[in-house]
Amino acid sequence: MKTIKVQPLTKQDFAPYGAYYKMDDPQGHSLNGELHRFFPDRLTAYHDGQVAFSPILVKKPEKMLVNSIEYHTTTCEIIMPLNDDMILHVAEPSAGSPITDKTKAFLVPKNTLIKMNACVWHLAPLPANKDELCAMIVLPECTYMNDCIVVNLTEDQQFIIEK
Repeated sequence: MKTIKVQPLTKQDFAPYGAYYKMDDPQGHSLNGELHRFFPDRLTAYHDGQVAFSPILVKKPEKMLVNSIEYHTTTCEIIMPLNDDMILHVAEPSAGSPITDKTKAFLVPKNTLIKMNACVWHLAPLPANKDELCAMIVLPECTYMNDCIVVNLTEDQQFIIEK
Protein backbone atom coordinates (compact mmCIF):
# COMPACT_ATOMS: atom_id res chain seq x y z
CA MET A 1 0.00 0.00 0.00
CA LYS A 2 1.20 3.50 -0.80
CA THR A 3 2.45 5.65 2.03
CA ILE A 4 2.36 9.44 1.86
CA LYS A 5 4.56 11.43 4.23
CA VAL A 6 3.18 14.63 5.70
CA GLN A 7 5.22 17.63 4.57
CA PRO A 8 5.37 21.21 5.84
CA LEU A 9 2.98 23.67 4.25
CA THR A 10 4.75 26.09 1.90
CA LYS A 11 3.33 28.54 -0.65
CA GLN A 12 5.26 26.93 -3.50
CA ASP A 13 4.33 23.34 -2.70
CA PHE A 14 0.64 24.13 -2.04
CA ALA A 15 0.20 26.42 -5.10
CA PRO A 16 -1.13 23.69 -7.46
CA TYR A 17 -3.99 23.06 -5.00
CA GLY A 18 -4.86 26.55 -3.79
CA ALA A 19 -3.63 29.17 -1.35
CA TYR A 20 -3.46 29.81 2.38
CA TYR A 21 -2.98 32.55 4.94
CA LYS A 22 -1.97 32.33 8.61
CA MET A 23 -4.80 34.28 10.23
CA ASP A 24 -3.26 34.58 13.70
CA ASP A 25 0.00 36.08 12.37
CA PRO A 26 -1.06 38.70 9.78
CA GLN A 27 1.71 40.15 7.64
CA GLY A 28 2.01 43.01 5.16
CA HIS A 29 0.28 46.35 4.76
CA SER A 30 -2.63 47.05 7.09
CA LEU A 31 -5.26 49.74 7.45
CA ASN A 32 -4.81 51.18 10.92
CA GLY A 33 -7.11 52.91 13.33
CA GLU A 34 -6.76 54.01 16.90
CA LEU A 35 -7.42 50.52 18.25
CA HIS A 36 -7.10 48.23 15.24
CA ARG A 37 -4.98 47.02 12.36
CA PHE A 38 -7.04 45.58 9.49
CA PHE A 39 -5.37 43.31 6.92
CA PRO A 40 -7.78 43.30 3.97
CA ASP A 41 -8.24 40.67 1.29
CA ARG A 42 -5.50 38.27 2.34
CA LEU A 43 -7.36 35.35 0.76
CA THR A 44 -10.24 35.72 -1.67
CA ALA A 45 -12.81 33.36 -3.16
CA TYR A 46 -15.78 33.91 -5.44
CA HIS A 47 -19.17 32.38 -4.64
CA ASP A 48 -22.31 33.28 -6.55
CA GLY A 49 -24.86 33.01 -3.76
CA GLN A 50 -25.23 32.07 -0.14
CA VAL A 51 -22.09 30.94 1.73
CA ALA A 52 -22.27 28.50 4.67
CA PHE A 53 -19.87 28.25 7.61
CA SER A 54 -19.90 24.70 8.97
CA PRO A 55 -17.94 23.11 11.79
CA ILE A 56 -16.45 19.66 11.31
CA LEU A 57 -15.21 17.35 14.05
CA VAL A 58 -12.77 14.64 12.97
CA LYS A 59 -11.49 11.91 15.28
CA LYS A 60 -7.87 10.87 15.04
CA PRO A 61 -7.77 7.39 13.51
CA GLU A 62 -5.37 4.74 14.72
CA LYS A 63 -4.07 4.44 11.16
CA MET A 64 -4.55 7.27 8.63
CA LEU A 65 -5.86 5.03 5.85
CA VAL A 66 -7.61 6.95 3.06
CA ASN A 67 -10.10 4.82 1.16
CA SER A 68 -12.30 7.51 -0.37
CA ILE A 69 -11.79 11.05 -1.67
CA GLU A 70 -13.95 13.85 -3.03
CA TYR A 71 -13.92 17.00 -5.12
CA HIS A 72 -16.26 19.88 -5.98
CA THR A 73 -16.57 20.78 -9.67
CA THR A 74 -17.68 24.40 -9.39
CA THR A 75 -16.34 25.78 -6.13
CA CYS A 76 -13.30 26.12 -3.98
CA GLU A 77 -13.42 24.84 -0.41
CA ILE A 78 -12.13 26.81 2.54
CA ILE A 79 -10.96 25.07 5.71
CA MET A 80 -9.44 26.42 8.92
CA PRO A 81 -8.26 24.23 11.81
CA LEU A 82 -9.40 25.75 15.09
CA ASN A 83 -8.11 23.61 17.96
CA ASP A 84 -5.13 21.73 16.50
CA ASP A 85 -2.84 21.56 13.51
CA MET A 86 -4.42 19.48 10.77
CA ILE A 87 -3.23 17.08 8.12
CA LEU A 88 -4.77 17.76 4.73
CA HIS A 89 -4.29 15.44 1.77
CA VAL A 90 -4.80 16.82 -1.73
CA ALA A 91 -4.29 15.82 -5.35
CA GLU A 92 -4.57 17.90 -8.49
CA PRO A 93 -7.71 17.76 -10.63
CA SER A 94 -7.77 14.75 -12.93
CA ALA A 95 -11.09 14.84 -14.82
CA GLY A 96 -12.98 12.75 -12.28
CA SER A 97 -10.55 9.81 -12.14
CA PRO A 98 -8.41 9.83 -9.00
CA ILE A 99 -4.65 9.59 -9.46
CA THR A 100 -3.68 8.93 -5.87
CA ASP A 101 0.00 8.32 -6.56
CA LYS A 102 0.29 12.11 -6.98
CA THR A 103 -1.37 12.86 -3.63
CA LYS A 104 0.42 15.14 -1.16
CA ALA A 105 -0.27 15.56 2.54
CA PHE A 106 0.44 18.85 4.29
CA LEU A 107 0.71 19.80 7.94
CA VAL A 108 -1.50 22.88 8.25
CA PRO A 109 -0.88 24.97 11.38
CA LYS A 110 -3.83 25.83 13.60
CA ASN A 111 -5.61 29.08 12.52
CA THR A 112 -4.33 28.85 8.94
CA LEU A 113 -7.08 29.49 6.40
CA ILE A 114 -6.77 27.11 3.44
CA LYS A 115 -8.47 27.68 0.11
CA MET A 116 -8.52 24.60 -2.11
CA ASN A 117 -9.27 25.21 -5.77
CA ALA A 118 -12.28 23.62 -7.48
CA CYS A 119 -11.73 20.00 -8.55
CA VAL A 120 -8.85 19.38 -6.11
CA TRP A 121 -9.17 15.90 -4.62
CA HIS A 122 -9.36 15.79 -0.81
CA LEU A 123 -11.44 14.50 2.06
CA ALA A 124 -11.87 15.52 5.67
CA PRO A 125 -8.82 17.01 7.35
CA LEU A 126 -7.22 14.89 10.06
CA PRO A 127 -6.01 15.93 13.52
CA ALA A 128 -2.25 16.15 13.80
CA ASN A 129 -1.96 15.94 17.58
CA LYS A 130 -5.28 15.94 19.43
CA ASP A 131 -7.80 13.11 19.64
CA GLU A 132 -10.34 15.23 17.75
CA LEU A 133 -9.90 18.10 15.32
CA CYS A 134 -12.41 20.93 15.20
CA ALA A 135 -12.24 22.88 11.95
CA MET A 136 -14.40 25.34 10.05
CA ILE A 137 -15.48 24.54 6.49
CA VAL A 138 -16.70 27.34 4.21
CA LEU A 139 -18.60 26.33 1.08
CA PRO A 140 -21.57 27.61 -0.88
CA GLU A 141 -24.77 26.54 0.84
CA CYS A 142 -25.68 22.85 0.28
CA THR A 143 -22.49 22.03 -1.65
CA TYR A 144 -22.48 18.64 0.10
CA MET A 145 -25.76 17.91 -1.75
CA ASN A 146 -25.21 19.73 -5.05
CA ASP A 147 -21.51 19.52 -5.92
CA CYS A 148 -19.70 16.82 -3.97
CA ILE A 149 -18.36 13.88 -5.93
CA VAL A 150 -17.12 11.14 -3.59
CA VAL A 151 -15.11 8.25 -5.02
CA ASN A 152 -14.41 5.03 -3.14
CA LEU A 153 -10.84 4.04 -3.88
CA THR A 154 -9.80 0.60 -5.05
CA GLU A 155 -7.21 -1.20 -2.93
CA ASP A 156 -4.53 -0.15 -5.43
CA GLN A 157 -5.56 3.52 -5.08
CA GLN A 158 -5.80 3.62 -1.28
CA PHE A 159 -2.98 5.13 0.76
CA ILE A 160 -1.77 5.63 4.31
CA ILE A 161 -0.65 9.01 5.60
CA GLU A 162 2.33 9.07 7.97
CA LYS A 163 3.65 12.01 9.98
